[in-house]
Amino acid sequence: MTYQQALDAYIEATNSHDFKQVKQILADDAVYWFTDQTCTTPDQIQNYFETAWTIIQEEVYQARDVKWISTDATSATCLYTYYYEGYIDGSFVSGSGRATNVFVKNSENEWKLIHEHLSPQPDSV
Repeated sequence: MTYQQALDAYIEATNSHDFKQVKQILADDAVYWFTDQTCTTPDQIQNYFETAWTIIQEEVYQARDVKWISTDATSATCLYTYYYEGYIDGSFVSGSGRATNVFVKNSENEWKLIHEHLSPQPDSV
């Protein structure tokens, strides 16, 4: 699997709304920086995902305009614009923001997500 395939698998796992699938892509020591919270343990990350899936029903998450800004044999970092859509209390919602993802290759030669940083677009702050 390439780092691009790892990103694709991560997006697919996110859209499954099943954290067991997401967890397969994560490094054991993954760290997430969200606008409102930092998650540094698998349990914190799982709780954040599952809470978001509860709030935004039928959410579809996308990564657009992906740009790999640093890649080598053991790490890869990309920037992209994230888009989401779904339903909150029966009303359709959508939005976007900025994302940074860092992948590392582990000892089993698998690409794992070790860091994600999501933030709003500058004009929406």
